Formats: sequence, structure tokens, C-alpha cells
Amino acid sequence: MKEISAGGVVYQATDSNLLIMLIEDRYGKVTLAKGKRELGETIEETALREVLEETGVRGRLGEKLDTIYYDYHHPVTGELVNKEVHYYLVEAYSTEIVVQEEEINAVHWHSPDEAWALQQKRGYRNNDKVLRLALHHFGIEV
Repeated sequence: MKEISAGGVVYQATDSNLLIMLIEDRYGKVTLAKGKRELGETIEETALREVLEETGVRGRLGEKLDTIYYDYHHPVTGELVNKEVHYYLVEAYSTEIVVQEEEINAVHWHSPDEAWALQQKRGYRNNDKVLRLALHHFGIEV
């Protein structure tokens, strides 16, 4: 079975400050906002909808960062799922967080250094490149 998802590295930037949003998922891992594409939706629409649903934050879609691929076993059926996830930069234009409690534990804003350290300590390895590309966009090398 194939599953297509989309999401983003959500950020807020001012002249003197950059913050990156990270999610703590129900497994206690640090991750990025993402979710499954719905029927009739573009990948870009999915990315923005999922950011809003999971975090309560509205955003503007920026450049595409990467597409990652991995397999997992569906928790209910046990079927092997081929997952494809498209990630974008997403600039937050609302910053009040409303957590989608059914799917995630917490959502927090972090400095770029904090975000990278958390990703390295508690993140999924397939998100390393995505976050690195986002930080590189802002001139931050990790």
C-alpha cells in the first residue's frame, strides 16, 4: 500500500529572531508537522492543512525542502505501507499553538540550535536532512 503525506518545517522570523516549531509525537519522539493527503487535495494543500490541524498555526507555503521515503507496518492491519512525505518551509503568520491532542503530545517553538539538538537527541533520523535544509535556507549550518 502507498501513502502520501505532506508537512513542513514551520518557522517564525523577525529581524533578530528565528524560531522553529517541533512536535512531540505520541511516542515521545520529536518530529515535524505532517499528515496524509486527502482525496482531491494537492500536496501543498495537504502540507498547510496538516500544520493547521496538528498545531493550530496558520502558515504560508515556502520552498519545497525534500521528499522522504520509508516503509512501516500499519498498526491496525499489519500491512506494509510505502510512505512518501513531501516537506516544505512554512512561514507561520499565526503563532498561537493549539495541540491536536489525539495525535500528538506537545508543540513548542525553539531556537535553531535547540531545534537541531532536540532533533539529534530525540528525532527521527529521516528528518535530519529536512531540518538541515531548512536551517541552511536561513544561513545556519549544522
